[in-house]
Amino acid sequence: MSLTLHIGQPGFETFLAKEAGACREKGPGWALSDNASTDLCFSHLSLLEPVEFKAKTGKELACGLAGYFRETSKGVRYDAPWPLCFESAGMEGMTQRRRTVEAEFLEETSHLSRVMRLAEPGRPALGASQGLFVYLPDFDRAFACRQAWAGGQRRMADDAQAPSRSYLKVEEAYLVLGEAPQPGQTVADLGAAPGGWSYSAARRGAKVLAVDNGPLKGGAEGHPDISHCKEDAFKFSPSSAVDWLFCDLLEDPRRTLGLLSHWVKKGWCRMLVANLKFGRNDPLPLLRQALSPREELGSRCSFLKARHLYHDREEITLVGRI
Repeated sequence: MSLTLHIGQPGFETFLAKEAGACREKGPGWALSDNASTDLCFSHLSLLEPVEFKAKTGKELACGLAGYFRETSKGVRYDAPWPLCFESAGMEGMTQRRRTVEAEFLEETSHLSRVMRLAEPGRPALGASQGLFVYLPDFDRAFACRQAWAGGQRRMADDAQAPSRSYLKVEEAYLVLGEAPQPGQTVADLGAAPGGWSYSAARRGAKVLAVDNGPLKGGAEGHPDISHCKEDAFKFSPSSAVDWLFCDLLEDPRRTLGLLSHWVKKGWCRMLVANLKFGRNDPLPLLRQALSPREELGSRCSFLKARHLYHDREEITLVGRI
C-alpha cells in the first residue's frame, strides 16, 4: 500500500474516492487513499506519501511543516525554481486558515533565504513535480509531501468577448492535451452555439466551422475565421478532414461517445476535445467506457485523457490525439 492524498473539486469527492479506490477517508474536495494510482480523472493534484501533522493553532502547524521541510531538505540542492503549493479543503474559513499557515511557514523558513527565493507559489504544471506540497483538510490538520502529480487542471482567465463560460473549459483542456489550435489549422465545432469553443480556436488563428442550429453570440458572431453551419451535429459530415474536433453537446453521453467514435473511425480529425455530461449519474462506468482500449476511441487514439476540469460541473472532458 502507498498512501496518496487526492485533491479535486469540492462536491465531487465521492467520485474521486471511488475512482482512486482503497479510500481511507474523504472530505470536501479530497480523498485519502491507500492506492498509489495517479493520472486520475477527478484528481487535480495527488500528494504522494504525505505526512500528517496535527496542531491546535496555525502557528503550531506551520512550525511542524517548517521542521519537516528543513529535515527533508538535507542533502537536496536548490539551484532551480521549485513549486511551493499550499491548498485547503472546500469548507468555510479554510482559505483564511491556509493563508495564515502559509504566512507562518514563510516566517519560520525566512532564514533559508537562498532556498526560498527559488520557491514558486501555486499548483505545478501537468505531471510529476518535486517541491513542497501542503494540504489542510481541516483547521487542525495538514498533510505535507515532497512529490506530487498534477492533472493539468487550473482556473483560467476569462475573455470579455467570449460568448459563454464554456470558453474557459476548452482553454483549460488545451493544458491537459499539451497543445492548442493554431494558424493554418481547421476546427469542426459540433454543438457550437453560442460559440465559446469556436471563439477560443478562432482567436488563435484557426479556421472554424461552427455546427449548430442555434445562434452564435459575442466574439463568435460575425468572426471572420468562423463559418456557421446550421445543421444537426449528428447528421453533419465534413467535406474534408479537419485538424480538430470540438464537441460540447447537451446530449446522452454515450450517444456523444458514439459520435466521437464515428469521427475517429472515419479519420475525420487528428485531435479532439469533447464534454460528456453525466448529470446526476455515476460517471465511473462512463469513464471506463470512454478510455477502454477495447472501444473505438481507446484503440485508435495514441493519447487519450479524461479530466474533471476546474471549470467542469457535472461533466468530464476528453482530450485526444489520433
